[in-house]
Amino acid sequence: MPELLTSRTTSRSRTARIALVGNPNTGKSALFNRLTGSRQRVGNFPGLTIERKSGRMRLPDREVEIIDLPGLYSLAALSPDEQIVLDVLSGNAPGEERPDLVVCVVDASNLTRNLFLVTQVAEVGVPVVVVLNMWDAAEANRTAIDHQTLSARLRVPVVRTVASKGKGIKELRRTIDDALSGIGGDGEALREEIARVVWPPPVQDAVACLRRGIAEIDARELSDAELRRLLFDVDGSVFADSIVKSDEARDRIEKARKHISDGGWNPTQVESLVRYGWLDTLLAGIHHSGSDRVRRSLGESVDDLLTHRVLGVLIFAAIMYVVFQSIYTVATPFMDWIEAVFSWLGGTVAPLLASAPMLQSLVVNGVIAGVGSVMVFLPQIIILFLFITLLEDSGYMPRAAFLMDRLLGWCGLSGKSFVPMLSSYACAVPGVMAARTIQDPKARLTTILVCPLMSCSARLPVYVLLIGAFIEPVYGALVAGLVLFAMHFVGLAISVPVAFVFNRLVLKGRRTPFVLEMPPYRVPQPRDMAYRVWSRGREFVVRAGTVIFAMSIVIWALSYFPRNQEVADDVRQSFVTETAAEAQIERQAAGELIASSDSHQAQLRARTEAAYLENSYLGRLGHTIQPIFAPAGFDWRITVGVIASFPAREVIISTLGILYNLGADVTEEDSNLVAAMQRATLSDGSRVFSPLVAVALMVFFALCSQCMATLAAIAKESNWRWAAFTFFYMTFLAWVGAVVVYQVGSLF
Repeated sequence: MPELLTSRTTSRSRTARIALVGNPNTGKSALFNRLTGSRQRVGNFPGLTIERKSGRMRLPDREVEIIDLPGLYSLAALSPDEQIVLDVLSGNAPGEERPDLVVCVVDASNLTRNLFLVTQVAEVGVPVVVVLNMWDAAEANRTAIDHQTLSARLRVPVVRTVASKGKGIKELRRTIDDALSGIGGDGEALREEIARVVWPPPVQDAVACLRRGIAEIDARELSDAELRRLLFDVDGSVFADSIVKSDEARDRIEKARKHISDGGWNPTQVESLVRYGWLDTLLAGIHHSGSDRVRRSLGESVDDLLTHRVLGVLIFAAIMYVVFQSIYTVATPFMDWIEAVFSWLGGTVAPLLASAPMLQSLVVNGVIAGVGSVMVFLPQIIILFLFITLLEDSGYMPRAAFLMDRLLGWCGLSGKSFVPMLSSYACAVPGVMAARTIQDPKARLTTILVCPLMSCSARLPVYVLLIGAFIEPVYGALVAGLVLFAMHFVGLAISVPVAFVFNRLVLKGRRTPFVLEMPPYRVPQPRDMAYRVWSRGREFVVRAGTVIFAMSIVIWALSYFPRNQEVADDVRQSFVTETAAEAQIERQAAGELIASSDSHQAQLRARTEAAYLENSYLGRLGHTIQPIFAPAGFDWRITVGVIASFPAREVIISTLGILYNLGADVTEEDSNLVAAMQRATLSDGSRVFSPLVAVALMVFFALCSQCMATLAAIAKESNWRWAAFTFFYMTFLAWVGAVVVYQVGSLF
């Protein structure tokens, strides 16, 4: 069966599609940004969680779509990212048309290794343009390449570029336009297809053997390139696992591999030997690698320091401390400003809607508060991705990943997991989003699932309130400080065994080898950094923000309805009776006093809101499930606070303010709230709160995933099933932790 060939009848009326393919660290993203500018879209491939970045490029007489495919070293699909590249190029990706042209981005300084992928792409049967990027670095390293002879031998255009500086982009645009004209409907002749590797007879015979039984392997027809993938990728292939479903198919593949072995070739080594041998012949006389020993020695000396077992870890810890402190401190003024803006906006809008209480609550507490809860995370996300982009573009990130892989690899986390986990101390949302830099899908998902366990800044108001109210008055400031310090490490201590359990029981499968390239150190380009940071911030606001906003409206509705007037009447009658008894005046006079007193009106409104909340669907749910939280020492009010805090943990502060008749505009340092919580009693006269209950509640908040923004980010980075799994496993973990603390503490 011949190779799958691309369509040669593309009309100019249809938008041509170009796939951008290349190894990691070849400047592919920089080239994509140069070609498309701001005309980019970010989404997921249909039915997958793999990011799909596409953009539009205007040519003289046409507009084309460019798809920036994930970076990879080989089409041996060992991960979903690599599999989607193979599927897109082969035309097998759901909802994706086969590209009309493939632009292979090659690091000119590492020509032989990068052309290995090009030879694999050539066999897919799509026209190719080769881009020798980072040409300036090759010249600096005294690497000489006769690109014209290389183009003649490959039989495809070869263009030199320096994407970070915009050099060669115009020539590349012209070359792409010429290549697309060759496959268009204008009658021009096609250029000859790219030169391909010549396989030894045993491999050709093995492919023919597989082709004869293709119906037993898969319902669709596989190309020769795909059949060779079944032969060469012996272990861990996502593609092979998706194709080979029966024992008969496995036996047929093994027989074909045996035919290769009988011919004197090792099936696991034949591809590398043949391809690199073919490339040595191809590049003979046109490629010469020089060496700049001063530059190389300097880079090696820096690596010796940054990857040292002890000094490297200390340097990495210092860098991460700066990143963490910047996220935590630099973002705070901007977050405070955003909170102030939305608080002012809510205060301004509220009087305008006073005549329609339900609409007022919807707009102020639902819409404005919901949008504010999205925007408040934006400064942390921008700062985080600014640092991540800086570390990646400078070449330091692979060194840090190498260091941390030694410490985290045993529990199923990748070396790249540490940065998302550390950044989650400021906020789990950017931490979860940062996990997309992890290439191993298993380690990426494990990291996403444990990032919310880190003690983020949203937990701090809860800690401050409870420690200040119940720990410091009893045990003093020293113990209070130690408790606050310890609470920040509860999640970290739990995350490592949790990751180990996930790796062994939930995310079953063999951990893929941690393979990375140590790229040369480079000076990051401000233009590319700014665009990547801006695109990530925009993506969060547009995509995750819509989910967060919708969920905020749902929580508002549950806490607002039903709004029965009888509840307000009962509260007013009870309040008037209490006021009359305290002042020893008639109830009518008490009612007049309340009506004319601002303080009494404020108290009445606070009590009414508390009664409405208790009678709401959310309050009823709190009463219903309170027995579940009773072993942790929680009464119904604490339970309601826990439930109401689902959108964001700090919501418990305002919820407790409402429950204790102080209104929603209280803070963790409000003395009235502290006093009210200290005085609160149960029906039997015992205290609602105690130091033990306070610690149990803090442990619950330390382990529970009460953050709608985080769950929305997890859903975006994986899917809603994993987001739901995260919520339920962390809720159960938090409940167990709170119960253990309270029950064990009660024994003493």
